[in-house]
Amino acid sequence: MADKQPLIQPDRGQDAISIHLVNRDGLGDWLKQLSTSQRAALEAQKFDGGGYQTAIVPDGDSWFAVGGVADPENLSSWCMAKLAESLPAGTYRRAKGVPGPAVHGWQTAQYVFDRYKRPERPVGPRVLLTQDVGAIDGAIAEAQAVCLVRDLVNTPAEDMGPAALEEQCETLAKQHSATLKVTMGDTLEQEYPMIHAVGRAAARHHAPRLLHLTWGKEGDPVLAIVGKGVCFDSGGLDVKSSTGMLLMKKDMGGAAHAIALAGLVMRAGLPVRLHLLVPAVENAISSNSFRPGDVLRSRKGLSVEIGNTDAEGRLVLGDALQRASEEGPALILDFATLTGAARVALGPDYPALMAREDATAAALIDAGRAHDDEPWRLPLPDAYREWLNSDIADTNNAHGNAFAGASVAGLFLDKFVGDGIDWAHFDTFAWRPQAKPGRPKGGDAYGLRAAWHMLKGRFGGA
Repeated sequence: MADKQPLIQPDRGQDAISIHLVNRDGLGDWLKQLSTSQRAALEAQKFDGGGYQTAIVPDGDSWFAVGGVADPENLSSWCMAKLAESLPAGTYRRAKGVPGPAVHGWQTAQYVFDRYKRPERPVGPRVLLTQDVGAIDGAIAEAQAVCLVRDLVNTPAEDMGPAALEEQCETLAKQHSATLKVTMGDTLEQEYPMIHAVGRAAARHHAPRLLHLTWGKEGDPVLAIVGKGVCFDSGGLDVKSSTGMLLMKKDMGGAAHAIALAGLVMRAGLPVRLHLLVPAVENAISSNSFRPGDVLRSRKGLSVEIGNTDAEGRLVLGDALQRASEEGPALILDFATLTGAARVALGPDYPALMAREDATAAALIDAGRAHDDEPWRLPLPDAYREWLNSDIADTNNAHGNAFAGASVAGLFLDKFVGDGIDWAHFDTFAWRPQAKPGRPKGGDAYGLRAAWHMLKGRFGGA
């Protein structure tokens, strides 16, 4: 996205094209400032101040742009995104005000996934100036984190398997002088048996592994971030339909969120001892696939009967959450593309949030609402815990009815989080089925900004 040059830059009075933001209520008064020909130009473009409308207005030998917004006094992350998508390459500034939160959508609107296909008509960067210089670095980092999630999720499984996720973590570790430990093979089978069992059927170059990055001072509060890294999910022996498999390159979306969030934490220097854990596997089909009815050992010692091999994400997360719990963390956050039930309940735009502590849930929701990334809380009801009972093991990995699928998956994860630990779980879609301004179709981040701003509020900056 912004690899070549920052799309948000300090306003030092350099030449730039003005952008006027108006809404329908204020359009009449604003039009009085314009000439007859300028008003005619707006009318010809059918501009009436509606949200996401854009227009270009001649102004002597130059021109200015106009964007329709809901409220010019209270901008959202996305209100200038359509302008960033549609205006010609160049440098712009908001007339009479700073862009504020709209700098986020201005950047993410210019995201293009071009690893395999170059745009037919590439457009140069649209740079936005702002006098709020102190907010620029953070805004750029946040937008880059979102676009990293998009890049990782959009990349097909052959090029974004467990080894590629390891490379991402290696890059992150080098950037921030962190330590990365990779557990594979016989050691993985002994120490993280559920991760190994889920991934053992994959080809050698997609072999399962646990990626564990650590950063920060030993004495600081421990923050654990865990992300489901199922790089492709066939469903295992409980095989998905071809339609159900079509988007399963995105099943590592939780890992993408976790990696991006860890990068934000380290870049900002939050005073925490960070543990990033990514169980990276491919749920493949082979002669050594784990089977329905098998009983797996877990790192925690619980035995798990497999009611469904397509409920594999919670298995790999279980071992990773147990490892995270061993650090005595002040907080564990996990991200996973875990259940279709969450999408049936909430659709793509709202990540399901489950949390042990009401205060933590409220902080995440408030941070998300303030930054246009609101999660929606679902319960972890004790009444449904019995649905995971097994006749032959400590627990089943799936329940036998169609009720409360997202919450029951959360209850399974809860078994592997240590007693008394503050823990929150995002069941996120990681995919945008239809484009919106600033948010193209494809891989996307849901809950990332909510989590990031909550963490800044909780732990503060360095």
